[in-house]
Amino acid sequence: MKAVILAAGEGLRCRPLTMTRSKVMLPVANKPILEYIIRALAQNDIKDIILIVGYKKERIMDYFGDGIDFGVSISYIEQSSQLGTAHAVKLAERLIDEKFLVLNGDNLIDADTVSDLLAGNSGDVALLTVMREQTAGYGVVLQDKGRVSRIIEKPMEKISHLVNTGIYMLSPSIIDEIEMTRASDTGEYAITDAVQRMIDGGGTITNVTTRSTWIDAVHSWDLLKANAILLSNYDGMEVAGVVEHGAVIVGKVAIGEKSVIRSGSYIVGPVVIGKNCDIGPNTTILPSTAIGDNCRIDSFTEIENSIVMNDVCIGAGSHVAHSIIGVHNIIGSHFVTEVGRDLKIEMKGILHHADEFGTVIGDDNAIGQVVLVHAGKMITTGCSVESGVTVSRDIPQDSTVL
Repeated sequence: MKAVILAAGEGLRCRPLTMTRSKVMLPVANKPILEYIIRALAQNDIKDIILIVGYKKERIMDYFGDGIDFGVSISYIEQSSQLGTAHAVKLAERLIDEKFLVLNGDNLIDADTVSDLLAGNSGDVALLTVMREQTAGYGVVLQDKGRVSRIIEKPMEKISHLVNTGIYMLSPSIIDEIEMTRASDTGEYAITDAVQRMIDGGGTITNVTTRSTWIDAVHSWDLLKANAILLSNYDGMEVAGVVEHGAVIVGKVAIGEKSVIRSGSYIVGPVVIGKNCDIGPNTTILPSTAIGDNCRIDSFTEIENSIVMNDVCIGAGSHVAHSIIGVHNIIGSHFVTEVGRDLKIEMKGILHHADEFGTVIGDDNAIGQVVLVHAGKMITTGCSVESGVTVSRDIPQDSTVL
């Protein structure tokens, strides 16, 4: 069986992190989202994978290559114009000759998620669904006599608790339906519209409801929730680095090769620390934190519930909480991220909600000493922030803040 993974989009609501990588390559617990999907498929013996790529495709292709390192075989198809999920599936037409899986590349799943659909699928099309109390912003599924009767995209009122995950078992006949599917008002061709055509034409469309992992990280701050969930499910401690005498490690903590945890440091899991890192001395890393490779965290710094990507230096006496820091950032001493609750964050004129959030810092920034970032404010990419600055508004790309 083959699997088609849709990985061509940018993920605009995860900016500034997606200005330099696609959403599927955002790391959670130090691995790209897409890697979890590929490994979940491999564990179900689905090893023939078609990746539909587009935005920043080179980063995806460089990381995964032909798939051999992940136990799969990967073919790439470029979707040069973002014309919707149905259009993306049709691009794989020449490689499809039997029932196949379709998955979104930006939703976190595990092997059980895939096996649930494989075990329960029937009919011409099978949808994987999850039960959710809050369904705002999602497509929902209505049933009649054990079959799917309607798929409704983002209804204004609550009419069903069955959320469509966007994971499907499809037969090759879907291609014929896609060819007859009209574009939406936004000019996109949706796979849900093609499936609805099959329903209206008398096809047998079923759903399988899973309780296994399915996490949709819509905004960048949602990655923190996903990170916490994955780290909480981590099996145990893997210490490949050096823990100096006087450092204390409590709970589930993974430390990569050639990393050093210096004396007086205190780490409370679940925490994952990558390779070639230098932590401390007297540094505190608190639960639900992921620190990437080649990072230096100086003395008397505290980090909690955060994602710090590769090649980041954070100066002494800093406090980072509920925040995400992109790659290649140099941050001076006494840097502080303010944390806010029930925040309204504006992105391109639209207000988005964050339960609890500090900041997001994109890639390749230089931040001076004694800098405070107000809750919900973001620093984009390529910025220079001088010492003593209080960041009270979003900082655009390649800015210098004095």
